Amino acid sequence: MTATTMASGAAAGRGVLWADRNFRLLLAGGTVSLLGDQFTLTALPWLVLQLTGDPLALGVVLALLAVPRAVFILIGGALVDRHSPRTVLVASKAVQGGLLALLALALQGGWLTLPLVNAFALLMGLATAFSHPAGSALLPRCLPPALVRPANGLLMSAGQLMMLLGPLLAGGMVAALHHGGAALPDAHGLALAFGVDGASFAFSAATVLALKGVLVPAQAGPARGGLLADVAEAARAFWADVPLRAVCLYFAAVACFAGGPVSVALPVLAQHLPGGSAASLGLLLAANGAGVLAGMALSGMRPDWRLGTLGRTMLAIDALAGLAFAALGLVHETWQAVALLAPLGLLLGFVRVAVFSWMQKRVPPAMLGRTMSLFLFIIMGLTPLATAAAGAALRVLSPAALFAAGGAALIVVVIAGAVLTPIRDVDDQAG
Repeated sequence: MTATTMASGAAAGRGVLWADRNFRLLLAGGTVSLLGDQFTLTALPWLVLQLTGDPLALGVVLALLAVPRAVFILIGGALVDRHSPRTVLVASKAVQGGLLALLALALQGGWLTLPLVNAFALLMGLATAFSHPAGSALLPRCLPPALVRPANGLLMSAGQLMMLLGPLLAGGMVAALHHGGAALPDAHGLALAFGVDGASFAFSAATVLALKGVLVPAQAGPARGGLLADVAEAARAFWADVPLRAVCLYFAAVACFAGGPVSVALPVLAQHLPGGSAASLGLLLAANGAGVLAGMALSGMRPDWRLGTLGRTMLAIDALAGLAFAALGLVHETWQAVALLAPLGLLLGFVRVAVFSWMQKRVPPAMLGRTMSLFLFIIMGLTPLATAAAGAALRVLSPAALFAAGGAALIVVVIAGAVLTPIRDVDDQAG
């Protein structure tokens, strides 16, 4: 197959994707919802600090958002498989939109207190435990299999773009509505930010309801056992599927060794670079984020780009990422770090779309909600542990040593995956 033929096929595939009504609805609803999320993620910490001035109170609120999501996401996946992802997703979006509307009204009315903010965070975290697996399971049920990876590439790229733009828009809006001298000077701007996010949930729910031809597996509906039995069934099926198990655990290990140092050591690295400041850190994070965005878009546009199989491609990319990661410890200028972080983000973004799409197409529809929630549960459980471990390591290691250790660990994971598991033979084009 010539390069011209491959390019023509990719262009035709993108044309088919954009012609699909369900995809356009998913893209519109998902993009608006993700943009709205950034308004809340920006406004909520600022609100807590304005109410209390206490970093501990902020930590509690953020924990109340994260812990219920991690604890209940497996139950959320079981409900998705019982009642269809569309039903669960619309219900969770309605709950989240309602909570945001109440928060905005309480803030605007002047009767918001920290206990109410804590309750809001707890309920929002619980709702996301159901929306995450529902969203992951919905896409492959309303698009043809050939469109799953291109669709994921565009949807994830849009989400990454919203993560870059959303905080800028939210922060600018809150600052523009600042009123000095009041008990809570940014109350109007913060209330509007929460209101924008609430409206985004309503819009997104409407787009989900408008989807046509959503696959409903024969097994959907009331089950004989309880929800925990459903989760156990999915765990057994996950463990019995050796390639799926290997890829998920491998992906989790890579995310662990890459995510911890980036979260903790990158700010320290930015501080020690010449002229290091918050602006330097912002530039490094933006470079990595832009790279991830480009990688996700490229993975969706070029799903046929691989080194033989998806597994070999993933191993090769992660080996390159390990080398780039180790090289971060050798940089002496901000531009050098940017030159490494941008392609590193591109590599990781490319793999993320490819792996996520492969899982969605491999898992039977009746088990998809639970399997995706199990995968997310593993990632969510390892991420805070990896971050804490990186923070502890920095008490005895320099950022350069930590990045070198992280890069070496990635290389070891790649070698172990290639030698000890069937990952190298995983093929997203088979069957």
